[in-house]
Amino acid sequence: ARPPPGVRRAEVKMAAPTGEGFPASEPGAAPYGNFPNYSRFHPPEGRVSLLPGGLLRTLFPAAARPLLGLDVGCNSGELSVALYRHLLGLQDSEGSLDQPAAGKELNLLCCDIDAALIERAQQCSPFPTSISFASLDIMDSGARESFLSSYLGRFGRSTFDIVFCMSVTMWIHLNHGDSGLREFLSFLSSLCRYLLIEPQPWKCYRAAARRLRKLGRNDFDHFRSLAIKGDMAERVTQILTKDCAMELVCCFGSTSWDRSLLLFKSKGSNQESGESAEQER
Repeated sequence: ARPPPGVRRAEVKMAAPTGEGFPASEPGAAPYGNFPNYSRFHPPEGRVSLLPGGLLRTLFPAAARPLLGLDVGCNSGELSVALYRHLLGLQDSEGSLDQPAAGKELNLLCCDIDAALIERAQQCSPFPTSISFASLDIMDSGARESFLSSYLGRFGRSTFDIVFCMSVTMWIHLNHGDSGLREFLSFLSSLCRYLLIEPQPWKCYRAAARRLRKLGRNDFDHFRSLAIKGDMAERVTQILTKDCAMELVCCFGSTSWDRSLLLFKSKGSNQESGESAEQER
């Protein structure tokens, strides 16, 4: 996708506010992945149901609390909240009354470049003190470094315990190319002890390109020149394990829309995590 008039190509972001030149009703109107009603066609339960109960206790049996989590590309927050509830064993009816106890266990920072989606997430969040939503271009190195460092510094930390990246890799890849995907994965791996990632399969790339063409838009700048293609779960795994000092802990299976949920661990976190990887295999 080409940048709007007056915007340098280097400033094109991972996502863009819905409605900037794209009618919100168009199914292909989010060439950066910022679909305004994403959770309607990929319900959160499709992911969280694959995750075992007590996962945080398994991964972090003796870690100091609260744990810190980061959700990259959170859209309007439905999946972020569902992940939070599931990881803490909270029922759907449990909300603000349980915040103090929940916040002592996990603080979750959720970011997306689309300010309109973030505003909606903030308005609807049942855990406003322990789930934070912020508009952030994760591919803007200057903005992300200062923002994330500031957040972590509030807890006296330099990294997150766990990062979630759910169906974001394709949009990074299409808009920033092979080098952008590698840089993105390298950055995520440097941020955390564990990374839970859901890469989109290659068929989704082709579908995204078709949607743009049906709207009469130019193709994604990098789509036809991508060398990283094919089995994207395998390719992402190769990059993370060979180039990013991470190891695959397990695959929690695939969603009904054929996306694998993969858990990776930083090789430098072995001394802190003990037998977590073996317990999860």
